[in-house]
Amino acid sequence: MEGGGGGEQAPPRRRTPSPGRSRRLPDFLQSVNLKYVKLGYHYLITHLLTLLLIPLMAVILLEAAQTDPDELRQVWLHLQYNLVSVLVCSTVFVFGTTVYIMTRPRPVYLVDYACYRPPPELKAPFHRFMEHSQLCGGFNESALKFQRRILERSGLGQDTCLPVALHYLPPRPSMAAAREEAEQVMYGALDTLFNNTGVKPKDVGVLVVNCSLFNPTPSLSAMIVNRYKLRGNIKSFNLGGMGCSAGVLAVDLARDLLQVHRATYAVVVSTENITQNWYFGNRKSMLIPNCLFRVGAAALLLSNRAADRRRAKYKLVHIVRTHRGADDRAFRCVYQEQDEVDKVGVSLSKDLMAIAGEALKINITTLGPLVLPISEQLLFFATLVAKKLFNGKVKPYIPDFKLAFDHFCIHAGGRAVIDELEKNLQLRPIHVEASRMTLHRFGNTSSSSIWYELAYTEAKGRMRKGHRVWQIAFGSGFKCNSAVWQALRNVKPSPDGPWEDCIHGYPLEITDGFPPREPLQQ
Repeated sequence: MEGGGGGEQAPPRRRTPSPGRSRRLPDFLQSVNLKYVKLGYHYLITHLLTLLLIPLMAVILLEAAQTDPDELRQVWLHLQYNLVSVLVCSTVFVFGTTVYIMTRPRPVYLVDYACYRPPPELKAPFHRFMEHSQLCGGFNESALKFQRRILERSGLGQDTCLPVALHYLPPRPSMAAAREEAEQVMYGALDTLFNNTGVKPKDVGVLVVNCSLFNPTPSLSAMIVNRYKLRGNIKSFNLGGMGCSAGVLAVDLARDLLQVHRATYAVVVSTENITQNWYFGNRKSMLIPNCLFRVGAAALLLSNRAADRRRAKYKLVHIVRTHRGADDRAFRCVYQEQDEVDKVGVSLSKDLMAIAGEALKINITTLGPLVLPISEQLLFFATLVAKKLFNGKVKPYIPDFKLAFDHFCIHAGGRAVIDELEKNLQLRPIHVEASRMTLHRFGNTSSSSIWYELAYTEAKGRMRKGHRVWQIAFGSGFKCNSAVWQALRNVKPSPDGPWEDCIHGYPLEITDGFPPREPLQQ
């Protein structure tokens, strides 16, 4: 698990930048690496044949429509006496058509998705959270004060939920309890998905499950196969240790598999498990996940069937992945380890925000050429060339991504993450509303948070046909991944959605860019 909460953390073991600077995203205006722009244009060029064929065919049809019928008759008579030309033209046409059909990527549709909605008895309001922390006896006074401070500044509300095992005194973080949590959230989301879509589990050909910190044997994917009696030749995968960005990675894997297997449904399940990953020590950098992470899961139904386009909600347009694992500092910024007394937890580095900013800068620089209007691309490229020619005296133009996307689903990793992305991407409050409200109502649900955010947008009735959605997720490693979806119709929320019982209470009043802090009851 990883997050981006504010507050102080444990003293670093090595010299790091000052806290005021390290917890903020770097200013994107200061540096843009040309090689990542080239990578984005490389993605664009790989689809150049398709882009060129479409206008070429349009020109040919337009010219044919404007040609005099007598001229067409003369051409036909000429071809009747020139069999070689007819055969050559026919061969070229058939070959070109075959190459185009064989090489074009199959469209992937998001038929529907479902998010797990925890029952009310799992709610963990702040006063109960702190009471349990005090009574369990594992935290000293300094650690308790730190957790109290993080909760008040986190952006979480009083209705976020923790698994059953952590409501006991003392907590019961057993293997059986962890399995129970996994079953509850995964099966809850999948039951809703199958009920809403009417798809039979036997029709699913691909299954991808991602959960970073709980990977039992048999795997989580095997648990789903057993529960729903999926077919014996299903292509199943279980992704572990990939953090909060693994949801986009799972969609990318499912997309690649749908390019190979025709007329197939793929199910993607994204979740995280808290039961066995609660930290009971006093190192502050490892206490932050306790305060931010909460129960959640999402299940998606993807399809490459042309017939499903009519009922699908979205079409997958792009996925761009950025991995910074080659850099040691990025690799260790979210790190599972033992503390001084051998208690296991996930440590968050003070460099986390700066590293996330570097990864995001690379990701959006690559994504830009794929999604931005040509006017924005020209301005960006012109200032980038001027910067190279004048030795950095010209600041590069940061494109306006609001021209490319209608909705933004920024991973609800913490208040600081959302604040800094809003500032650096020059977004308006409404663009980050879904992220803020998701963090408030459900907490950081890891890789599934971007789906709770999309469900919020649908529940508010804002999704219209043709709208584009940008999902941005960060994860350990360190990774930043983007997914772009296009709405195929005016999308309404599906039955039994996560916001069904509370959407009328949102959005909350925004103070200083965020819902007002909720004080702890004494």
